[in-house]
Amino acid sequence: MKFRKSKDEEPTAPGQVAIRKRSRVPGVMITQFVEEIPAGKSHPDFTRKPIALTIQEGKFGFFKAIVTGDPTPTVTWARNNGDISDPERYNVLNDPITGEHQLQMPNVGVDQADTYKCFANNEFGRAVVTVTLNVIEVGFKKSKAMQESRLEKAVANLKKTLRTRGERQKEERKDGEVDEKFWELLLSADKKDYESICAEYGVTDFRWMLKKLNEKKMEMEKQQSQYVEQLTNLRHIEIKTPGCAEFEFEMDLKDSNARIFLFKDGVLVPFNNDTDEKHSLRQVGRKFIFSVHGLNPEDAGLYQVDVEGVNVFSTDFKIPMVDFLVKIQEVKAVERQDAVFECVLSAPLPKISWVGKNVSLVPDEKYDITVSEDMLIHRLVVKDCMQVDKGIYAAMAGIKSCNAWLIVDPDPDPNNRGKKAARKTTQAGGGGADLVKIAAEQQEKLQKEREERMEQLKQIQSEEAIAKEEEPPELPKPKAKPQHKPKSKPEPKPDSDSIAEEPEPEPEVEEEDPEPDTEKAAPPPPEEEKPCEEPKKRVRTGPLVPDTVIDPGVHFISGLSDIYAIIGQTAELVCKLSRENCDGIWYKDGKEITATDDLKIIKDGAFHKLIITNCTDEDNGKYRFEADGRKTEAILVVEDPPRLNPDDLAKFSEPVIIKVGQNAIFKLDFVGREPMKVQWYNEGEELLEDNHVKIERVSSHSRLLLVKCQRKNSGEIKLKLKNEFGTIEALSRLIVLGKPTNPLGPIGVIEASASCVEFNWRPPKDDGGSPIINYNIERNQIGRNTWTKIGNIPGEPHYKDTDVDHGRRYCYRIRAITAEGTSDSFETEDIQAGTKAYPGPPSTPKVVSAFKNCITLSWFPPANTGGTNIVGYNMEKRKRGSNIWGQVNPSDQPIKGKQYDVKDVVEGMEYEFRVSAINFSGAGEPSTPSEFVMARDPKKPPGKVIDLKVTDSTYTSLSLNWTKPKEEEGVQDEAKGYFVELRPAENTEWGRCNSNPLISTSYTILGLKSMAMYWVRVVATNEGGDGEPQDLDNYIIAMPPPVRPNFTDCKMKSFMVVRAENSARININFEASPMPTIIWLKDGMPVSKCVTVSNTDGTSQLLIPSAQRSDTGIYTIIVKNIVGQETFSVEIRVTDDPKPPGPVELEENVPGTLTVSWDSSPDEKRDDHLHYIVMKQDSIKRTWQTMAERLFNNNFTAVNIMPGREYNFRVYSKNDIGLSEPSESQTWGVVRKKEKFSLNFAPSKPCNFDAAPIFTVPLKTHTSPEKYECYMSCAVRGDPTPHVTWYRNNVSLNTNPNYYISNTCGVCSLLILTVGAKDNGEYKVVAENSLGRAECTTQLKIRE
Repeated sequence: MKFRKSKDEEPTAPGQVAIRKRSRVPGVMITQFVEEIPAGKSHPDFTRKPIALTIQEGKFGFFKAIVTGDPTPTVTWARNNGDISDPERYNVLNDPITGEHQLQMPNVGVDQADTYKCFANNEFGRAVVTVTLNVIEVGFKKSKAMQESRLEKAVANLKKTLRTRGERQKEERKDGEVDEKFWELLLSADKKDYESICAEYGVTDFRWMLKKLNEKKMEMEKQQSQYVEQLTNLRHIEIKTPGCAEFEFEMDLKDSNARIFLFKDGVLVPFNNDTDEKHSLRQVGRKFIFSVHGLNPEDAGLYQVDVEGVNVFSTDFKIPMVDFLVKIQEVKAVERQDAVFECVLSAPLPKISWVGKNVSLVPDEKYDITVSEDMLIHRLVVKDCMQVDKGIYAAMAGIKSCNAWLIVDPDPDPNNRGKKAARKTTQAGGGGADLVKIAAEQQEKLQKEREERMEQLKQIQSEEAIAKEEEPPELPKPKAKPQHKPKSKPEPKPDSDSIAEEPEPEPEVEEEDPEPDTEKAAPPPPEEEKPCEEPKKRVRTGPLVPDTVIDPGVHFISGLSDIYAIIGQTAELVCKLSRENCDGIWYKDGKEITATDDLKIIKDGAFHKLIITNCTDEDNGKYRFEADGRKTEAILVVEDPPRLNPDDLAKFSEPVIIKVGQNAIFKLDFVGREPMKVQWYNEGEELLEDNHVKIERVSSHSRLLLVKCQRKNSGEIKLKLKNEFGTIEALSRLIVLGKPTNPLGPIGVIEASASCVEFNWRPPKDDGGSPIINYNIERNQIGRNTWTKIGNIPGEPHYKDTDVDHGRRYCYRIRAITAEGTSDSFETEDIQAGTKAYPGPPSTPKVVSAFKNCITLSWFPPANTGGTNIVGYNMEKRKRGSNIWGQVNPSDQPIKGKQYDVKDVVEGMEYEFRVSAINFSGAGEPSTPSEFVMARDPKKPPGKVIDLKVTDSTYTSLSLNWTKPKEEEGVQDEAKGYFVELRPAENTEWGRCNSNPLISTSYTILGLKSMAMYWVRVVATNEGGDGEPQDLDNYIIAMPPPVRPNFTDCKMKSFMVVRAENSARININFEASPMPTIIWLKDGMPVSKCVTVSNTDGTSQLLIPSAQRSDTGIYTIIVKNIVGQETFSVEIRVTDDPKPPGPVELEENVPGTLTVSWDSSPDEKRDDHLHYIVMKQDSIKRTWQTMAERLFNNNFTAVNIMPGREYNFRVYSKNDIGLSEPSESQTWGVVRKKEKFSLNFAPSKPCNFDAAPIFTVPLKTHTSPEKYECYMSCAVRGDPTPHVTWYRNNVSLNTNPNYYISNTCGVCSLLILTVGAKDNGEYKVVAENSLGRAECTTQLKIRE
């Protein structure tokens, strides 16, 4: 497809126009085909456009887009320089649920790098967007040609020892031999599948089959033992997820490099570890998982795995030809309700796979999976739906699948919010009668097709029979060709409804027919009946009918199902045949059974039942029903769970009532198979035997004795019985009666006037198990020592005392009385009668609503009521700027409620309000004033913010800025604040970033996930509510703006000298966005494993812990991202103190000159920077002078050599580290000998400077804050030079790359670049030589 240039005009149909428009999404071009679009319709547009993609070669790439428009636009894709018609390289998908369109490239190649376009068209216009695909070519990736060549080579190597499956299949089998595929399937199959495999391949001699199978197993195990240690957990192929099938096994190979091959129907199939390929292999430990992706009908067949030519596993993959007539639909359910998914298939299938949220579902307490009798309707019930159950559920039938959402809404009943409601008995979803009707129509259609095929078969057979009758009989032939005898087969019983499947007998000449049927051929007629005529070949007159039209005969519509029955009860096994006039035989464990008193065999039309009454343990076993060569099996399991007698259980459930200190006894009889676990519980806590609890356990009953019970022992008593078949519980209740506890305070004073004192209190916390009958009250007048008995009052915690004196204070004692006794007394606080006590201030009034003619306020009553009831409230108001309060309500009409509408207001004025409470003593103090509120109608919500844009972004944050929305009177009012909302691309719900409205017009969102995709919008708000949100034009990615890699340190060293055995460290600081890929090279090759590379945000460090001379080289760092790349090189030279040159010789070839020559230093060959320095000393000056430097040869000519003087020469080796020891020459220039004055001195003693190590400057204690540098140093002396080792908490640090250690001229130092909590502890320096050892310690403390 060729794209037009942007300046070219889009072609339009006759009568159309081409109006160019811009989209809200940048980069989208819209062409409108009509001048005016009808109301409710729209041209196409992109709400989410594809983004440019840069991806490595061989990865999975895709473009995504979401379009809008009415009518729904048609979306197409194209590329600039090529087409996308190849289905193996391009897949175009559309998700109708999300409206998302995708262009997928499963295995991106370099040639697919191009510019792509996405078109959205409808009758009103077209939208176009352009996107670029960049492909990074990987140098070390195996090319497809290389893979193919290696595969061909591997196959060629195996030709000598491995025979392909295809050759095996082509071998002709002799008569009577069984297909080799039959044995390969049996060798990997479970024993329960033997019968079905034998039936498929027509093998009836099971004894012979088992004997032959054992021989082949032994042979295969012998072959496998050459390469395989162990082979277990064989799992046959099955469809795991839509479009993907897997089979797996666990295998231990003797040689991990052994080659593994996959065959399908005998043909070698290539595979690799990439899950995007058609066939892939994943190895997890000793488990091998083979996957087949992108399933289609051609993938069915026999899959075999070989190891070095030896078969280890075979599995047969069968794909049923079935489709969904009715797919599962979206279900909306309420919490605690059951959800139902139902689908209808086009052909009967006994089982399909259900997947919920990518997890395979099986029938259990949560899920119920059923299938109808005709095996067309399949049903999944999700029981007791909760919020965690919502998601996508899928049904898979063969290679077909369908999916739908389960949406779980919260319980609408407000009383159940925050509580666990009772489970509902209703169901949501399901097709009901419509699905049954569709299934019945499909069943009828299938039956009609089957009958048509049968009629067609009958017609063909009748035509063939007529043709045979018309043919003249054949002459008898000599017995030169013996007839092949067919295999003996049992003849089926005659059936009036059945159709003969075997053709009529044919003459012997029919053997020349290209499609003979030797097994079904009948014996020829007697020889005397054959006339002497030339034989004629039979000519087929009817169409060839495929095998599928053969009458299946009697078959099972529904087979037997496993039954679990309780001992002593009735069990029923039921199956249904396709015909009613067919009898069958029942078997138990292989033996035929007949009807007895407890065993009834019933035939009800097509239903056959076996009813077992009064089940016993002897009835356990496998039951089989056979009819007309077909059979079905099921297992009956007779259980003996714990059981209780209903009368005993009813008696046990009655509560046991005792008094405190008495004993309680609970006993219950039970039956059930031993061993039986017996547990007793009191209020859910298990009871264990002690001094107060005695438990008796026997085989038929259990008894619980609670000794000297107290009130705390009251509660639910539970007996739990459990054995291998089940669990049962019995509940009772223990009530221990005792006297009540004392009444509780504090008291509430209702009235304390001059004529009465009225108060109330709280009832006892524990009434002792009996209701409170009366309260006994005594009164004491403060100042007197006597208590006056008032007497008993009814059981209400309230009393009004009218016999009081004005101004006196009284105290009361209260006791609770029940049938079990009287409680201790409760003494009240002092109450004064007749003294005025005003109430406290109510709470600050709150504005409920405000209009131009009415303001509504509410408040809470005061905490201090003054000892009497609150009879009303007074409200006052005050205008802004005024000091005068005016009462709102009439003084003689107190406000009775705690809310009041103030209507005496002036529009546009601002008011504040306060409230005072009134009791019998009068009005109390007023409350604090309310906030000022203006008398005006409610505000309108604000409009959208203007000019929303991103000002900055990082990997974890995003900064936004916007302009305040405009005000329009009566439409939108001024914005008072803003909310910023965020939605990750994979979610559908928005979340607010700020809980309180923002005042400013900028905000920074923190805590984003690096490189994640987000949608952002801003909502303006005021007193009238939230306005419409303003979205960003496009999604944003959490990353800084793209920055080309750049090195930030301008003083980076390009050359570094490191002493051998010391560590070498290179720190590189850079800036780049997005996060770059960092590569270190040494002399153009990847660095070795002994080099440590540490990368952080903006920094990369290369560390050589113990440098050797071989580490010398040029180290290059490559910092690369999608924007560009930057490189920097550092030369590291690893060397050591040079060794001195060899002996120095002097030779005078020319008078006045001396040739100085020496042998090379041993380090010359290892160090190309090593050179020599020559120095001279004469007998006159007695000082050493440098004659020559940077000599790279081994001789030097000295001039101006004067006679009569003595000369000495020194030669030094020098490299990047320093100078070596000198090599000195002999003295030159002694011409004449003079007698010298000599003195005889006593011989001097030789000086020995050898000494053990000693620290001349010890370590100091250090305290350092976190993330700072810390430098430690000390000085050590000793001869020979001691070896220094650093320790932290007695652990050596010399090889730790996190510490920089040096030793220069006896000064030992340790540098920690970034101090952390892990560096806290004791540091020690140990110096050792041949004469001794010295230590020095210090402490490093980390300050937070």
